[in-house]
Amino acid sequence: MVHELPIVVRDLNHWFGSGDARKQAVFDVSLSVKRGSLTILMGPSGSGKTTVLTLMGCLRDVQEGSVTLLGEELNGASEQRQVMLRRKLGFIFQAHNLHDSLTAQQNVLMGLQVHGKGDNEVQRRAADHMLDLVGLADRRTYLPGNLSGGQKQRVAIARALVSGPQIVFADEPTAALDKQSGQTVVEMLQALGQQRGTTTLMVTHDNRILDLADRIVTLEDGRIVSDTAPV
Repeated sequence: MVHELPIVVRDLNHWFGSGDARKQAVFDVSLSVKRGSLTILMGPSGSGKTTVLTLMGCLRDVQEGSVTLLGEELNGASEQRQVMLRRKLGFIFQAHNLHDSLTAQQNVLMGLQVHGKGDNEVQRRAADHMLDLVGLADRRTYLPGNLSGGQKQRVAIARALVSGPQIVFADEPTAALDKQSGQTVVEMLQALGQQRGTTTLMVTHDNRILDLADRIVTLEDGRIVSDTAPV
């Protein structure tokens, strides 16, 4: 099913801690994201942007407010339901989270095997194609210990995209990349939006890629303070 608004957030609030140490981190955030768009969340450290991203990506439980992801309400959703939804998503984190004992190709294959898509040969070809797209065709048999930080991040990006997710959540995906590599990755995400309708929500401090975004949402102290293209 195609959702023209794959992410709809309404009156989202979130707290950390308990008792006297309980502190509100997100205040009344409302946001709708169009299918196929590339939206960047910006703001200083501690502004709540990563918290908002993880709430939308069903990596944290919604405490108050509404998050509708691909037509499903996350507030009160069972763990089983959230697991099913995560299989339709791709995640790219600043920490690449690669398995050190697996080659680049095997790490990317994990992004397909968790979904059970295709037989072994189809999966291998898909993994090799993604590694080629991120410029690592000649590194597919390398272990992470033999790759640079930027190369590891590109493997992680290939793993996140290889299953053709409907939504990609990315937290500082270009932080470990040089300007050209970072631009190439963001252009790939743009192309996926145009060709497949993949929606990307990205947290970044990288000013070099802002002109590639369809929309920039800025948070400060847990609140949206500016939005270049409200829906």
